[in-house]
Amino acid sequence: MKSTSFSFRPKLLDCLRGYTRANFFADVGAGISVGILALPLAMAFGIASGVSPEDGLYTAIVAGFIISVFGGSRVQIGGPTGAFIVIVAGIIAQYGYEALAVATVMAGVFLIIMGLTKMGNAIKYIPRPVVIGFTNGIAVLIMSTQIKDFLGLNMESVPEDFIPKLIAIFHNLSSVSWATVAVGVISIAVIVFWPVAWRKRVPGQIAAIFVGTFAAWTLSLFDLQATTIGQHFGQIPNTLPEFHMISVDWANLKNLIMPAVTIAILAAIESLLSAVVADGMIDDKHDSNQELIAQGMANIATPFFHGIPATGAIARTATNIKNGGRTPIAGVVHCLVLVLILIVAAPYAEYIPLATLSAILFVVAFNMGVWSEFREMRRLPRSDDAVFLATFILTVVFGLTVAIEVGMVLAAMLFIRRVSKTTEISQTDSAHEIDLSKYSLEGKDIPEGVMVFRIFGVLMFGAADKLEGILALIGEAPKIVILRMRTVQAMDATALDALDRLRLKLKSRGVQMMITGAHSQPLHMMQRSGFLDELGEDFVLENIDLALAKAREILNEKKV
Repeated sequence: MKSTSFSFRPKLLDCLRGYTRANFFADVGAGISVGILALPLAMAFGIASGVSPEDGLYTAIVAGFIISVFGGSRVQIGGPTGAFIVIVAGIIAQYGYEALAVATVMAGVFLIIMGLTKMGNAIKYIPRPVVIGFTNGIAVLIMSTQIKDFLGLNMESVPEDFIPKLIAIFHNLSSVSWATVAVGVISIAVIVFWPVAWRKRVPGQIAAIFVGTFAAWTLSLFDLQATTIGQHFGQIPNTLPEFHMISVDWANLKNLIMPAVTIAILAAIESLLSAVVADGMIDDKHDSNQELIAQGMANIATPFFHGIPATGAIARTATNIKNGGRTPIAGVVHCLVLVLILIVAAPYAEYIPLATLSAILFVVAFNMGVWSEFREMRRLPRSDDAVFLATFILTVVFGLTVAIEVGMVLAAMLFIRRVSKTTEISQTDSAHEIDLSKYSLEGKDIPEGVMVFRIFGVLMFGAADKLEGILALIGEAPKIVILRMRTVQAMDATALDALDRLRLKLKSRGVQMMITGAHSQPLHMMQRSGFLDELGEDFVLENIDLALAKAREILNEKKV
């Protein structure tokens, strides 16, 4: 029997066996490339989330190291991602950074619990319409957060909610800085049209930073100013992140539970999706539960270094693979590269225009969205389409917390509806039986006064009411009703209660119920609940032949 006990085994331990010099140089090269790419992304995610650019870098360093060393994937690169921007900015705007730190630690604990309880595999059961609805909604929200800096609008504050934000932006369009817009457009053009052959050595985002900074400097010679990181945040310190204790406002703790759950779910979904994509690229299989534990550890640690939530990053993970990274060593090198850049080049980051970082996030958000789904979903059942659109609209208009709550409820209701639709109860006889297996009624003699019903599917609360339909089908009351349950693999308490009510109603009409072919799970439930005692174990038979023989005995006794 396979053991279900928990085992803590980071992928790094397996990768170190047989690790060669060639592997090391491949990982170092990949780590350098990913570290260079992570620099602008980490700063951009930090600024967009409502913290300083160095906080984004600290998150990439601390979380990236922990996820690489303790994770369940060979090539996963962790750090801040666009998925968290809206939820993080919302928590900071409403409660402050310390509350975000507490919520992030809580999310880390939730992730570790999910890993310990082996819920890693359960994430794949979240329906695709819900995941795509979240993803596209988050992409739209990220774009909306960048409009102010991309246009250089003169706004003291930007509303947190989507619609009020768009209204406020519209009312301030008169303050557009065309110099800022020019820098942003140039930066997007560089990222989009950067030659593919050069991207392996110099990512388009890095090229955009240099070109955007040069463009801003050139425009400043003509007294056309584009706001830079230094003008908005001051100089970025070239020091390593320092440990600091977080303070907990116990009175406010209950308000942070749902945001923490949202962070945990987003981290789990994004990291495991990234790991699945990586598996396909390197022909490997990650340990999803170990990955969740590493994600939890990272999110517990980063707030103590003034970081923000982190997870596996698909773009950086793919870059790692494409540049030859095959073990977690590449992820560790990527962290060391960021540390080196922070120490050596941080003072120069103050010249980077905010419009360039906004341009980077526009491209990230656009690539994040699965826009073809708006067309593809129309080809799927309307229920899937409705869940997708509802999740997307809720994410954009009401935020991720509400969208996750309602989206998961909608997905559960959709699942229940589909299960109930697949459950069928039909009368069978010699003329209509289509099942030609060994328990078929074909060629079998069904005595007069006996009716046979075939139950197909899973008997759950969404389909339990179909048992009541048997009463409408029997018409003139027979003497015996046989329920064939050999295709019923599972049954819940609601269905069992409905079955018992059917038994009582048949009994009141003088009709004997019999059950055949019950599988272990339904049979175990009927036994533990006392249903078998009420029905009588003699009337629960292994197959239809035994049931028909039993029915003849009963009918013969009644004739006598």
